[in-house]
Amino acid sequence: MTVKEIADAADVIIDGYAVELLERGVRITNLHDLDHVTFVSPKGEVLETTMDDIELHIAMKYYDSAMSYVEDDDAKVL
Repeated sequence: MTVKEIADAADVIIDGYAVELLERGVRITNLHDLDHVTFVSPKGEVLETTMDDIELHIAMKYYDSAMSYVEDDDAKVL
């Protein structure tokens, strides 16, 4: 996928991270390095990641922030 495709599919973009709600959880992608991706369960648990610990910590802060922008009607998860 390209940066544009990932950005277009995102529900929220925060500081270069695309947060996309999926049926089985949330995908967080670093738009500056598309190989850095994290999948989060509907309960907020990290299921899989290619990010190092520091980037994962940052991405999870963005995840928490993004979830506050997503209204329940729009959410595919939660």
